[in-house]
Order: sequence, then C-alpha cells, then structure tokens
Amino acid sequence: MRTNNTYLQARCKRLTARRGPLRALVAVEHSIITAIWHMLTDNLPYHDLGGTYFAQRDPERATRRAITALNQLGCTVTLNPIQAAA
Repeated sequence: MRTNNTYLQARCKRLTARRGPLRALVAVEHSIITAIWHMLTDNLPYHDLGGTYFAQRDPERATRRAITALNQLGCTVTLNPIQAAA
C-alpha cells in the first residue's frame, strides 16, 4: 500500500481485516485488472473513487462500524449530529 486515500487502498484494508493479507492482495489485483480491461475496452482514463468511497456509499454502516469498534474498546458513545450552518 504505497498510495494514500485511494479506492484500492481502502478496498485492501477492508479485505485484509476479513480475509487476510494474501487474499486481499489477490482481490485488489483482480480489481486492477478489471479496471485496466474497462479502460482499454472503453478508451477511458482511470477515475479513482477515493479512499472515502465506502463510507460515502453507506454512511449509516460506517457509523455503526465505528460505534462497534469504540464499544469493543470499552467506550460508551453518544452521537450528536452536526447542525448545518444557516
């Protein structure tokens, strides 16, 4: 993982936690090959989704995951939503 805040790095971190480092590496390699195939087939440049793609895709799930992680560390969590500026 030599790049920061990229979709592939986020994917690798998520998969490493569930499957282990070697399976995550193979899955990320497959993602890269698939992206290259689409780039060559459609004649399009690579567009990175960003490192926050998974959190933006389902923010409630990301919130639950963070709360669960804090609870496992022995912290209680109270959520106070940020109010939008008028």
